[in-house]
Amino acid sequence: MTLPNLNTFAPNARPEALASKRAPAFAKGSSVVVVGAGAFGGWSALYLLRKGFQVTLVDAWGAGNSRSSSGDETRVIRSTYGANQTYFDLNVRALELWKENQARFDKKLFFNTGVLWFCYDEKTPLVDDSIAFARRHTMDYEYLTTQELNRRYPQIHTHDLHHAYLDPYGGYLKARESMQAVQTAVAEEGGHYIQAHVQPMPEQHGTLETLHLSNGDTLTADAFVFACGAWMGTMFPELLQRQVNCTKQEVYYFGAPARHAAAFEHLPVWIDVDGQDFYYGIPGNTHRGFKIGVDIRGDVFDPTHGDHTLTPEALTKARTFLAHRFPQLRDAPLSESRVCPYENSSDGNFIFDLHPETDNVFLLGGGSGHGFKHGPALGEQVAQTLAGERQLSEMFALKKTD
Repeated sequence: MTLPNLNTFAPNARPEALASKRAPAFAKGSSVVVVGAGAFGGWSALYLLRKGFQVTLVDAWGAGNSRSSSGDETRVIRSTYGANQTYFDLNVRALELWKENQARFDKKLFFNTGVLWFCYDEKTPLVDDSIAFARRHTMDYEYLTTQELNRRYPQIHTHDLHHAYLDPYGGYLKARESMQAVQTAVAEEGGHYIQAHVQPMPEQHGTLETLHLSNGDTLTADAFVFACGAWMGTMFPELLQRQVNCTKQEVYYFGAPARHAAAFEHLPVWIDVDGQDFYYGIPGNTHRGFKIGVDIRGDVFDPTHGDHTLTPEALTKARTFLAHRFPQLRDAPLSESRVCPYENSSDGNFIFDLHPETDNVFLLGGGSGHGFKHGPALGEQVAQTLAGERQLSEMFALKKTD
């Protein structure tokens, strides 16, 4: 089963996006259990700690594990979201926090390579509509003609492109290593980490008091944040079965020819705005190889039991694109492949909302393939919300169901 392709490069803003609603507030020193040590859960746990809460972080396999959406080597960080200012502004804050935290961790996590957008037509709303936001933040893009693109990056085939834009402020992040650094920081800053599986949640009403773990233990807390990534739908099957799903997304690492390796290593992150597949790539990857992925949705995937093996048809198609856009990589060998489970919301927007039948259970998810980079900014917002300093945003609200 293949699901409709969502354009998560620019999720549509909901009509009520600027509205907000109140959430229950919890006093400093209250206990919070965060389920899931991925990009959303790990950062939330860390910022809840920094806000003065007592925090327990729980994960079945550990931060950056190979089953998780954040278990690969790298992830793109970009602000460009078309006309959606919410995500642009959120990423600007996230970028500030990535830089701040890598200094605190004494570990380089952000690589400022820039992001190249390959545009086929004179007008490309996905990029054009973000230009005003970029200027507002003094993060201007650079317009590159194909002639200039050829001069700077002769590795790129440009004959079918109209132009490109270079976002000099973006780049890529270490993924697996970042999440392990966050988990370490949670422990060092006073939190408690437990590796155990949380049992799926039955229907909830009122106040949740206890969680049951696979090791036989139970956890009690004043509030609970479920940030289960690809497992969100199975954790709350009745509530979320129509709102989230998990798909199998593949990325490939190719070995550049020795005589071209250095040139490819120093290319910016790139995104091909063809309106269909949205191939993207991270050339450097700290010497892991030339990485290419595709945003079109794959088959429904079981993140626990599904095999992380490549699909021959998808690989063949990716090779065809690679040979076209980067001719020097036409015969490049495949050095490895990864599977990234996408936890898709129904419209590509994130989910951060109070469980509708409870007063102390928060749901945080819907990363939809573009969530990783926003992790620290979302974590900060989660902490502010539980502390009563901000309200829940309707942009990230659960959809009403009949």
